[in-house]
Amino acid sequence: MSTYLPKEVQEGLDAARIKAMKKSSRLRVCVEGEVYRVLRMWKDGFAVEDGVVPNLRGLVDIYDGTNHLYQCLIVGTEAEGGEMQYEFKRATAVADKPALDFYLAPDAPVALIGNDAA
Repeated sequence: MSTYLPKEVQEGLDAARIKAMKKSSRLRVCVEGEVYRVLRMWKDGFAVEDGVVPNLRGLVDIYDGTNHLYQCLIVGTEAEGGEMQYEFKRATAVADKPALDFYLAPDAPVALIGNDAA
């Protein structure tokens, strides 16, 4: 069974849905110094408001409030229901420490006590 809604009603429902998602989402996408609100995010991508956010492509950063979550390489997939969807080509989680290039034993000392008896 198929349900038909007039175009104006469907647009109103889409606008209300997007407004509710904008209020509840803390996620942001940052590209070239500009910050845009992410409406929703899933494992392979995310969606932003269509028409408000310019067409994004390439390397972007995703934040949850002020916490940097991911550095991503993205490509736009489709516009649907007032939102533009993007797919991750690569999504790398951001670490709060630099990567170690050596093995750190779990029982290694935290610091060394020096002997300055000179």
